[in-house]
Amino acid sequence: MDSLTTKYRGIVEQVLQEYADFLGQDDQVQKELIFDQNRDRYLLIETGWHNGDRVYDTLIHIDIINEKLWIQHDGTEDGIAYELEAAGTPKNHISDLAPRNLNLPPLLL
Repeated sequence: MDSLTTKYRGIVEQVLQEYADFLGQDDQVQKELIFDQNRDRYLLIETGWHNGDRVYDTLIHIDIINEKLWIQHDGTEDGIAYELEAAGTPKNHISDLAPRNLNLPPLLL
């Protein structure tokens, strides 16, 4: 196991945990962290109910591919890449694939 990948796993898990803690929990909508170290996929999702409507949304999805962080989806206001960089990931090891300014509310059916 590569030490750089191991380091990035720790950084991603820490950053996602801190963001989930920042968002907090409520009785209706739960924040769930999904850490798959075998496939190096890391997600923060929310599930539950809001005003009688079902809520399911991926807030953040990050993969580790070839010793780099690939931000597949970023539902944060400021961009999770800044937090990853502040936690010790070099900027050139972060690929932000998530378009900015498209932070739309989840579709409630």
